[in-house]
Amino acid sequence: MPAYLLICLLLGGSVQGVWFNMTLQLLGLAIIAWSALARGDSEPTRSARMLLWIALLAVGVMALQLVPLPATVWPHLGGRERIASDFALLGLRTPPLPLSLAPYDSLGAIFALIPPIAVLCAMLRLRAYRSRWLTIPLAAAAMIGILIGVLQVSGGPMSPWYIYEETSRGLATGTFANANHMATLLLVCLPFLAALLASMRGSKAQHFSAMAALVGGLAIVILVGLALNQSLAGYFLAVPVVMLSVLILLPSRSGLLKTAGAAAGAFLLIAMIALWLVPIGSQSLRAGAESSVLSRQEIFATSGRAAADLMPFGSGAGTFRSVYQLYEDHDRLERAIVNHAHNEYVEIAVETGIPGILLLGAFLIWWFGAAANAWRPGGSPFARAAAVASAAILMHSFVDFPLRTAAVATVFAMCLGLLAEPKLARQRSRHSSELRPTRHLTWE
Repeated sequence: MPAYLLICLLLGGSVQGVWFNMTLQLLGLAIIAWSALARGDSEPTRSARMLLWIALLAVGVMALQLVPLPATVWPHLGGRERIASDFALLGLRTPPLPLSLAPYDSLGAIFALIPPIAVLCAMLRLRAYRSRWLTIPLAAAAMIGILIGVLQVSGGPMSPWYIYEETSRGLATGTFANANHMATLLLVCLPFLAALLASMRGSKAQHFSAMAALVGGLAIVILVGLALNQSLAGYFLAVPVVMLSVLILLPSRSGLLKTAGAAAGAFLLIAMIALWLVPIGSQSLRAGAESSVLSRQEIFATSGRAAADLMPFGSGAGTFRSVYQLYEDHDRLERAIVNHAHNEYVEIAVETGIPGILLLGAFLIWWFGAAANAWRPGGSPFARAAAVASAAILMHSFVDFPLRTAAVATVFAMCLGLLAEPKLARQRSRHSSELRPTRHLTWE
């Protein structure tokens, strides 16, 4: 699983990489098939089963949106009267049509779920990982991304080191097309580096010191990479993520956990408000608040109208861009192309309606319970790191769409796998010598 995660991090930085994403999906299908045919050594925990059911229901909701409906039913569903009237203007009868207004886009959205589901299957079914090893692909991808970012910035906006045609030119995007998504990867590395160091507590002083030096060096490079990246989301979220990462290093029964955790939560809320007040695409705090209201809030309001009109079943997964064009202000001479709502939760409401909202609510209830369980006394440091990293991704999704990339989606799935089975994460964080039988001669 760590090897597959590294491939996803290097190749899954944008939907523009069609061949890259196809490769990840084919490999993911092989992992899913392997997990389905393999005999499990033990049954998944109750939390893991709930997570797998939520993932299965999500795929089911998206698949049902592709089933054709009778012409007597389809025009009466939310938001489809306008399209049905267009058939009448052309003198055509309304044919049987699916719920999705763009079925091919919805099919592509289902394919995009393959890599994260493959990661969940590899972790919860095949047990094909060790918790410490999960830090290796994260750190390796971060270092590679930072190195490419240095080359991108030094080469200017037209640098040949930019991987994708449509990208944040002039910024250090690394292996991503969007600088904010690269910042997300750098942020989620920090709690896992802290968990790696915390898992070494109790080992020999020489080993612990060497690991502390390595983790400290990597953390400094990542912070330098965030500064080079110039993502405001990275800047604002770095403070609470660093604070929570430090908490992972503290003993489970430390009295500072609740106080520092509350302070980190307050910083996280302030970060979200600040990001909401910054215009979309802006990399400067000097941007006026008025312009921000005309960007994020306008997109939010337009998306809200579309979601209300398309209730109860939504427009179909992956259809936001096409649907938004129907509801935006057509009297403007210049209109920016809006690919996403810059709020994952609003976009889910637009595309999947009430079924998607109910599933999202069920997932968030599961996540809050699993994250709280990870921070109980005796919890695994890697489960705690997963709680911090997934929280950063969920909060970033309020103002952006990082989960729409295979790279961030697989990291998020990895975090969910650790949260679903925290006891297993604790066992697998031990040194490999504790898990293998002795293979040397013993003289008596």
